[in-house]
Amino acid sequence: MLCNNYDKVLDLAHGDLVELADARGTTLRVTKGTLWITQERDRRDIVLAAGDVWTVEQHGLTLVEAQGAATVCLVGTAAEFAHSRSRRLRPSTRIKAFLASYLDARLDGRRLPYY
Repeated sequence: MLCNNYDKVLDLAHGDLVELADARGTTLRVTKGTLWITQERDRRDIVLAAGDVWTVEQHGLTLVEAQGAATVCLVGTAAEFAHSRSRRLRPSTRIKAFLASYLDARLDGRRLPYY
């Protein structure tokens, strides 16, 4: 599916997150993959698959997370400010976190975490 007349197209990797602030009226069209969506002050979660179209129903923060590789087309006021953010940690970040917790535990005499 093409995204003709859409303001922005985002290619997302598994776990990538898109934050839409005050996006009521912004329309999302999934052309590949699956998206999990939640809106501020709404208990429902929305799951969209390829071919689905959905419009943000509320003001406030709307979070969109890719459940695998996905492509989403956006049209509306929030589209120009939308950008994806990877939630995956780089291996170097994980190693630094492990070493920091290891050293803290040794210095404090606590038990070491098991990874």
